[in-house]
Amino acid sequence: MVRVGLTAERLAAAGAELADDVGFEGLTVSALARRFGVKDASLYSHIKNLRELRQRVTLYAASEFIDSIAAAVAGRAGKDALVAFADAYRAYALAHPGRYAATQHQVDPELLAGSTVMARTADTTYGMLRAYGLTEPDLTDAVRLLRSTFHGYISLEAEGGFGHPREVQRSWERGVQALHILLEHWPRDQDQEKAQEKDQEKEGGEER
Repeated sequence: MVRVGLTAERLAAAGAELADDVGFEGLTVSALARRFGVKDASLYSHIKNLRELRQRVTLYAASEFIDSIAAAVAGRAGKDALVAFADAYRAYALAHPGRYAATQHQVDPELLAGSTVMARTADTTYGMLRAYGLTEPDLTDAVRLLRSTFHGYISLEAEGGFGHPREVQRSWERGVQALHILLEHWPRDQDQEKAQEKDQEKEGGEER
């Protein structure tokens, strides 16, 4: 790579590529500087330190990640949207292991403030789940379930953790189908139901 035109944005993009090659934990200022054929000091004109570099890579990867999912989900609803969401999630994570690892890290609020990635992620994820008739706090519970399920499955798959001869792809498909059935029959929150009953009783009393 050439030195001309170094910017924080270019460093984030190049850092994402490097993370895929050496792992997110292997991403360092020195390693990235060598890719550009410059000294470390040249990068510090655009980033404060390694922490900022990694957080910029996190934002870059997270934006790329949700854009790929949003494109897959567009125009779909219900089970079709869930399958598209899940498959796009898995495809990105397996194709870009370093970038995916980056998306699991938090970003400082001041750096996050200049990005729309969190809003886009929420719009895409919660929008897909609302088709199942979920509202808060069930929406957040469902998001956490999907994220932990996808992440756990993909992490095991990437590490060769499935030793049974059963085809991994078929297990993935069945798992997503099971999630669809669960979302369609999401258990009601008892505390929420009691609160709604009290509200209804209160409204009925006021009418009388």
